[in-house]
Amino acid sequence: MTSIGIIGSQGRMGHALVGAIGEQEDLRHAGGVDQDDDFAALLAHSDVLVDFSSPDGLSQRLDLCAEAGKPVLVGTTGLEPAHHLSIDAAAQAIAVLQTGNTSLGVNMLAALVKEAATRLGDDWDIEIVEMHHRHKVDAPSGTALLLGEAAAKGRNVTLADQSERGRDGQTGARQKGAIGFASLRGGSVAGDHQVIFAADEERIELGHRAENRMIFARGAIKAAQWLRGQPAGRYDMTDMLGLD
Repeated sequence: MTSIGIIGSQGRMGHALVGAIGEQEDLRHAGGVDQDDDFAALLAHSDVLVDFSSPDGLSQRLDLCAEAGKPVLVGTTGLEPAHHLSIDAAAQAIAVLQTGNTSLGVNMLAALVKEAATRLGDDWDIEIVEMHHRHKVDAPSGTALLLGEAAAKGRNVTLADQSERGRDGQTGARQKGAIGFASLRGGSVAGDHQVIFAADEERIELGHRAENRMIFARGAIKAAQWLRGQPAGRYDMTDMLGLD
């Protein structure tokens, strides 16, 4: 029996995670916390934590997980470089899996994007288009950035040096080798992502559509179960799926 604690339990993903835990007899919902709840009590009752809350306070939560020796999956999006440094630090003491998307299908898509970027030259332009519900507060989405990182790894470049976002007005011609992002918001879309490889006179389009956020919850729970048995270190979904 694995006891899973949820950080950000009152959000959309928090409710979905409770449902996913209830689908399996070998799992137990250890409880959940939000901003003002008792995090120490949740740590005491959990074998592994799943965090889909806001980036605010992430570093402190990671420190507490490390002190308690409890592995944690970080699915929070909108992270800044300082958050990643905190994840690296916590991973010295505990197993930490950080990902912009816990869907098994999306992570398979990322593997395909990396492979395509590896095989195709930089005369193939890469554009990533994502759409989410009207309530999403960060852009590009964590999934779009995950796919961008996969493309950058395939080309052996740094995404921060190659990404193009927010084009408007007289932007000039597209830079060769750039990885472009476009973000759409509206309705109740759970998550649509498309990666376009465009060359002269031909295109390759790889995509994924999420029809229900339960796919993210089930993937997160599967990853959390896997994470419990891992030594200290920083992991992502490709490690769990054995894609690298």
